[in-house]
Amino acid sequence: MGPLFEQVLEKNPDTLKIAFKNFPINSHKMARPAAQAAQAANLQGLFWQYHDKVFEDYKNLSDEKFITIAQEVGLDLDRFRKDMNSPETQQLINRDMNDAANAGVRGTPTLYLNGRLVKDRSPAGLQSMIDAELRKLKKK
Repeated sequence: MGPLFEQVLEKNPDTLKIAFKNFPINSHKMARPAAQAAQAANLQGLFWQYHDKVFEDYKNLSDEKFITIAQEVGLDLDRFRKDMNSPETQQLINRDMNDAANAGVRGTPTLYLNGRLVKDRSPAGLQSMIDAELRKLKKK
C-alpha cells in the first residue's frame, strides 16, 4: 500500500478510507496490463497485496510476471486470467481514467482528499489535511 497510506491509516483507522483509481500512463507499455491484473486481484480481495508486489519490480513487468505475482499472493489463476481480460475490467479502468481526466489528473500518483488535491504528500502534510477535514465534520 505504501508507507504514506499505511501511516495515515494507522493514525485514522475509523475515519479514513482509501479509494484507488486507475490511471495507467501511456509512456509505460505495461501500465494498462498492470491495472488489469490489479483489478483482477481485487475481485479476489487481494488488491493491495498484488499492487504492492507489482510496484516492487515495476521495471521488469511482463505477462509472465503478472502470473507469477498472482501465484505468490495466492490467487485462483484461472479466475485471475479470466477477470484480467474481461470487458468489465476494461470498463472499470476506462471509467477510472475518464474520472481522473475530468478531475484534472495529469500523472501518477495523484492524491485527493474529499475532492481536494493533496499538494503536500508528506505524512505530516496529509495528516494536516485530514485533521482539517475532520474539524469541518465536527462543526456540522
